[in-house]
Amino acid sequence: MNTSPDDPSRRTLLSLATTAALTAAATLPTFTASAAPARPAEAPLPADAARQQLWWQAPGDEGSLIEQGLPIGNGRIGALASNDSGRELLLISDATMWTGGLNDTLDKDGQFPYGRSDFGSFTLLAKVTVDIPDHELGAVNTYRRTLDLAQGLVTSSYVRSGITYRREMYASHPDDVIVLRFTQSGGGRYTGTITLTGTHGENPTAAESFGATLPNGLRYGAAVKARATGGKVTVNDTRIDFSGCRELTVVVSAGTNYAPDAAAGFRNPSLDPERLARTKVRDAASESADALRRTHIADYRALYAKLDLSLGTSSAEQRELDTWERLHVRTRDLVPDPELEAAYLQFGRYLMISGSRDSLPLNLQGLWLDGNDPDWMGDYHTDINIQMNYWMADRTGLSQCFDTFTDYCLAQLPSWTKLTQTLFNDPRNRYRNSTGRVAGWTVAISTNPYGGGGWWWHPAGNAWLCNSLYEHYEYTQSRAYLAKIYPLLKGACEFWEARLLPHTLPGTTKEVLIADSDWSPEHGPLDAKGITYAQELVWALFGNFAAASALLKKDTAYADTITGMRKRLYLPQVSPKTGWLEEWMSPDNLGETTHRHLSGLVGLFPGDRIRPDGSTPKKIVDAATAQLTARGMNSFGWANAWRSLCWARLKDAEKAYRLVVNNLRPSSGGSNGTAFNLFDVYEVEQGRGIFQIDANFGTPAAMTEMLLYSRPGHLELLPALPDAWASSGHITGLPARGGFVVDVKWRDAKPTSVRLRSVGGRTTTVEFAGRTRNVVLKAGASVTLKDFDR
Repeated sequence: MNTSPDDPSRRTLLSLATTAALTAAATLPTFTASAAPARPAEAPLPADAARQQLWWQAPGDEGSLIEQGLPIGNGRIGALASNDSGRELLLISDATMWTGGLNDTLDKDGQFPYGRSDFGSFTLLAKVTVDIPDHELGAVNTYRRTLDLAQGLVTSSYVRSGITYRREMYASHPDDVIVLRFTQSGGGRYTGTITLTGTHGENPTAAESFGATLPNGLRYGAAVKARATGGKVTVNDTRIDFSGCRELTVVVSAGTNYAPDAAAGFRNPSLDPERLARTKVRDAASESADALRRTHIADYRALYAKLDLSLGTSSAEQRELDTWERLHVRTRDLVPDPELEAAYLQFGRYLMISGSRDSLPLNLQGLWLDGNDPDWMGDYHTDINIQMNYWMADRTGLSQCFDTFTDYCLAQLPSWTKLTQTLFNDPRNRYRNSTGRVAGWTVAISTNPYGGGGWWWHPAGNAWLCNSLYEHYEYTQSRAYLAKIYPLLKGACEFWEARLLPHTLPGTTKEVLIADSDWSPEHGPLDAKGITYAQELVWALFGNFAAASALLKKDTAYADTITGMRKRLYLPQVSPKTGWLEEWMSPDNLGETTHRHLSGLVGLFPGDRIRPDGSTPKKIVDAATAQLTARGMNSFGWANAWRSLCWARLKDAEKAYRLVVNNLRPSSGGSNGTAFNLFDVYEVEQGRGIFQIDANFGTPAAMTEMLLYSRPGHLELLPALPDAWASSGHITGLPARGGFVVDVKWRDAKPTSVRLRSVGGRTTTVEFAGRTRNVVLKAGASVTLKDFDR
C-alpha cells in the first residue's frame, strides 16, 4: 500500500529517525573528564551577603538527614551533610544513580509496572564519614552551622578548649568534586579517620575508592583523597587516618557510566567510574584549598548573582534568631519577616544551581537522599512535579539550569516514541485511541531515565512537557533552542491529531474536537472524554507548535492543519450548577472539591489563556476564581505553591502571600510544612511526612509571579504585591517572557525605578496600575522608565 508523506505513521517514523540523529549528536556521557578549570582571583561579595545566610545552632541528626542535613551539589553529584563536630557524615548521590530499566511492558490492567525492581528507583551512591573522636558535641561549645547562599558554602564552627575549629564544604562544578576543608585558629589539631563506603553491600576496592555494578548493569564508583598541613595522613586497607593536622582537606568524587543515549542503552560501556573518580580527586587535591574555593565561588556566583532581591527590612530581633527559630516565630506571631522570605526564594535558587546542571533533571527528591528507597522511587512525575521543578528556573535568572530538563526530554524521545507506537493502543490500555490510530509520542504518569514508564499512561503529559519547553523559548528567544525542541512539539501534535475525536455539542449542530477517555489528575472518573486538563494543554500545544513552525519556516502545511484543529477544540464552560469552570464536560463536580491538584485550572497557570485583563470573558475568569476558591488555602506544599501562582495571576496579592507563608510553617511530626533544613515536607499519612522538592521551587516561582507578570509583548509590574512587602524593596535581573530582563525598585507599593534590558525581545508594553508604556528596544539595549510612581 502506498503511503502519503502526510500519513501519521510515516510522519512518526521520519520524526523518530530525525530525532534519534539529533539526540545522538547532541548528547555526551554524564560523568566525563573535566577540563582544567581557570583559577580566578577572589571576587567581592555584595554588601548584604550576611542577610543571605541561613544558620542553625545544632547539627543534623544522622537518623533524619533528609530533614536536618544541609544540601550541597554541583548539579550532578550532591550530598546531605550532618555537620556534627565529632562525626561528619556525607550521604553522596549522583543524579544518574538509578536502578530499573526500560520497563516496556503493561500488566493485565494496562499499567506499566511501578516498583523498584522493574521501573527502578533513584538511590544513594556512597557515604563518607570523617570521625574526630575528641570533638564530640559534648566536648565542644558555641556550635553554629551556616548555609551561605551568596557563595554556595556550608560551614560549621565550634569551640573546644578555647580553640575555634571551623569546617567548610561545597560541591564544585568546575572541578566536579565535593570539598571539605577543616581549619582552626589558636594551635589546635585534628586527629581521626576518613571512611568511604558504598550503600549497596559493595566490597571496597581500597580505602580511597570503590567500584561496583547494579543488577541493571549500571556501573558506578567513588573516590576520596585527603591532604593535610602539619601532621600526617596514612592510607590503610579500609580507611584513611590523619593525626596532628593543623588543616585537613578532603576531596570526594563519584559517578556512573550512565549515558543519555537510547541507542546505546543509556550506558557508556567504555567508562570506568571508579578510575575517573580517582582521577578527579587526584587532580583537585593537587590544587591549593584556596584555589579550589575561589574557583567554586566564581562559578557559582556567575549564576547566583544574576538576580538580587529585597522584600523589605526585618527587625533586629528577627535577625538575632537562628533560621529554625525565625520560622517558628514567623508562624506564631504572624508578623512578616521579609528578609527570611527573600532568603527562602534564594534558597530555592541555591537548590536549583546545586541540583540541575549538566546531568539529569531534578526529580521528586531533587538531588538529595538519605536512603536507597525514596517514596515514589524519586521519579519524574509528568502530571505536575517535574514541570513545577522548573517553573522558577527562567523566572529567577537560572535559564541555564533549565537545560537538563530539555536534554532529558530529547534523550528520552526515541524510547517514548517507540513505547507509544508499540503499547499505547494495546487493548489493555484504558486510554487507547478510539480512532484505532496512533502517531507521535506521549508518556506515562511516571518516567525514569531509561526511557521507561510507570503507573498509567498519561496522554496529555506530552503536551504539558512541550508547553514547559516552549515557555523556556519565550524567555530566551533562542531560535537554536526552538529548533532543538521542534521534534518534540511536532511529535506531540501528531499524537493528538490521531487521538482527538469529533463531538457534536448537545442541542446544537456545532461539531468540536475533544480528547479521548482520560483522567483529570489525580481524581474523578478514570475514563472521561473532553477533560479540561487535556483540552487546555492541547490548545496551548497547538498554538506553540504553529508559532514555532512560523518562526523556523518549517512544515507550513502541517501547521495550518494544526491551527485548524485548534480552532475546533472544545474549551471548558461555566457550570450552571456550581458556577465553577467545568473540570469535566459536565455541570457536576465529579471529583474532590478540595483536591490537591488544580488540573482544571491549567489554563490559568501554567497556561495563560485565562486572564483577568479583559482579554478573557469575565464569566470564565469568575468561574476559574470560584473553582480555585473551592480548592481551599491549606494543602501540601507543592499544591499551596500552585494555588499561590494562580492567585498571583488573578492579582489577589494577599491570598498568594498567605499560601507562600503557609509553606514556611515549621513541620512537626511529619506535618505539611518546612523542615529544619528548609526542605519541604509532604504529609502522606498521619504522622509521616516525606521530602518532596517541588514546593521548594514552586513557592519561589509564585513569589516572582507576584512581582512581575509577563507574556510575550506585555509586562505588568507588581501585579500582586502583598502588604508585607509593599513598604520598600527591589528586584534586579528578573526575566520576562518575550526576551526581557527587568529591574524594579518600589516604595509604598509603587515603582520608583524601572529598567528594561532586551535579551532578544524587541517590543513590549509595560503596565502598572492601568498605566501603560510602549517600549521598543534593539537586542542587548536597555531603557529606564520613569513616572510609574505618580
